Amino acid sequence: MSAPNERPADAPLRGVLMMCFAVACFAIMNGFVKELRVQELPLIEIIWGRYFFHMVIVLALFPRRIPMLLSGSDKGLQLARSILVLLATACMFTAVGLMPLADVVAITFIAPLLITALSVPLLKERVGLRRWLAVLVGFVGMLIIVRPGGGLFQPAAMLPIGVTILYALYQIITRVISHRTDPVNTVFYTAIVGAIVMSLVVPFFWQAPTIAQWGLLIVVGLLGGLGHWAIILAYQRAEAPLVAPFAYTELIWAGLMGIALFGNYPDVWTLVGAGVIAISGIYIMQRDKGHSTL
Repeated sequence: MSAPNERPADAPLRGVLMMCFAVACFAIMNGFVKELRVQELPLIEIIWGRYFFHMVIVLALFPRRIPMLLSGSDKGLQLARSILVLLATACMFTAVGLMPLADVVAITFIAPLLITALSVPLLKERVGLRRWLAVLVGFVGMLIIVRPGGGLFQPAAMLPIGVTILYALYQIITRVISHRTDPVNTVFYTAIVGAIVMSLVVPFFWQAPTIAQWGLLIVVGLLGGLGHWAIILAYQRAEAPLVAPFAYTELIWAGLMGIALFGNYPDVWTLVGAGVIAISGIYIMQRDKGHSTL
């Protein structure tokens, strides 16, 4: 049996699947957030619901572990990570209310590139030339979708750009602590910091939700918690440069949510860009397959 602080053996395919599941949760969550914004529920209240019900779900699933949920030697990193997540959430939810969902997601796709770049100096992970090229191909796919100069880059677009910077930093911290900290503790830190901060603010913006809005707030919290749990598991099983590019699969789910909730169909360039991104991601996984176990 490995020591508690020893990093578990990488399992790339499982890590990739966890990342794909995580971004699916986030895309669906953001679709419901946009729906709540369309219904004019206050932004602060939506952010509160996302973290409050996240916390409730963790406590309900792990009642016997409550005394240990804030334990561990990485309290400073956990607090920093949780604050970064909260700030990223605030920027993301604000952007979703101002811009089409697919546009917001497309801009945030530069985050995996930042994570890959930061993993070299911060995590001392090795990124080969071919993997760099494959990630850059994914970036080209994103540009095909965004089509700079097509009117997408408006002032509100600075919000999802802010999300990508915050997202990359908190993912790097997640990678640092994932192999030595219980994932339940990490998910709970994220929830309780957000819940406490937003509970102090939300009374000033409170608007009584309808029954349907309460349901959406609960689902938003559930999806947010599941997404963060899956990211932690992904980084326990594979290197950041491998799993990070698979965040591009969020485009699929964002597109489906756009169609289902708002009638926004992706155009041909979106489909072409998505294909380029998928090819680059599959290449990265195949490139790494020969060096690690499942």
